[in-house]
Amino acid sequence: MTLPASDFDYELPAPRIAQTPPARRDASRLLHVAADAVLSDRCFADLPQLLSPGDLLVANDTRVRRARLLGTRSDGGRAEILVLERVGDATFSCLVRPGRRLPVGSRVTIGDGLAATVEAAARDHDGARTVRFEGHRGELEAAFERLGAMPLPPYIHGRLDDAERYQTLYARGDSTSAAAPTAGLHFTPEVMKRLRARGVGWATVSLDIGLATFARIRSDDVNSHVMHEERFTLPPATAAAVERTRRDGGRVVSVGTTTLRVLETCATPAGTVTPASGVTRLFVRPGHEFQAVDALLTNFHQPRSSLLVLLAAFIGQAAWRNAYAHALRSGYRFLSFGDCMLCWRAG
Repeated sequence: MTLPASDFDYELPAPRIAQTPPARRDASRLLHVAADAVLSDRCFADLPQLLSPGDLLVANDTRVRRARLLGTRSDGGRAEILVLERVGDATFSCLVRPGRRLPVGSRVTIGDGLAATVEAAARDHDGARTVRFEGHRGELEAAFERLGAMPLPPYIHGRLDDAERYQTLYARGDSTSAAAPTAGLHFTPEVMKRLRARGVGWATVSLDIGLATFARIRSDDVNSHVMHEERFTLPPATAAAVERTRRDGGRVVSVGTTTLRVLETCATPAGTVTPASGVTRLFVRPGHEFQAVDALLTNFHQPRSSLLVLLAAFIGQAAWRNAYAHALRSGYRFLSFGDCMLCWRAG
């Protein structure tokens, strides 16, 4: 059955796209969307009182790599490499610009001994390239962190003075993600403390964000859109926390769409999840039967994005359109540095 991509269009005026984060992370606004689609305007700092003792928040604790590398082509022109994911010891799947001037065999000098060669079109990544960097595995990661910049989305045009504002406070492990799980950018130590005091649980998964998350839907039929692989881990402790929450009558709240995709990838018919590590291509769209997630905390998404399709699947087509129309009328800020929604699953 055809699912027209035009069903997920809406007009997003440029001034409504947040260009900078708020002065305080938890000062962002929060649109509460109840299970019956009733809307209420709140602040993110209100989150603890919108949840109940025994509920469980699950967040993506991936750490963002300084993945945006600027360099010089052999002809002297500028080049940009956005590192997406590792595919070998010294090779990575990357987006390169300008693509027409960086054919296979092109060499880019980045500086401080770091250089790269475009080797081939990346497998399963339309528009991406396999790029080989000169250096050893550990040295390359250190060079990316030293020479690279935070990979801000292309709709953010200003400079980010504090790179940590594009990193969640609870990010852990190596820097392996090409984007931030932006629903988590709102959390502060104060909000976390109040959540614990209210008896709300906390658990984490990890998904390295790449093309699957931020690639736009370019086909007319949403069902023809191909999701790329993204690597994830759901640890045993998180599976145990979900099972305990279900047993005790609590609700599972996903912090972000990437977390939801991990939980639903690993879901069981009983509403629990199975520990796993691997890759997911899960494309959540209308008709998906949600098993593991009761509520979704998420930012406002771009038109014709797989993230917006996921939201429509979760709360319904009429509900997302009503919520977005309200947000646009009411001055909410959109996309990565913008405000957020707490949505309860339809029905």
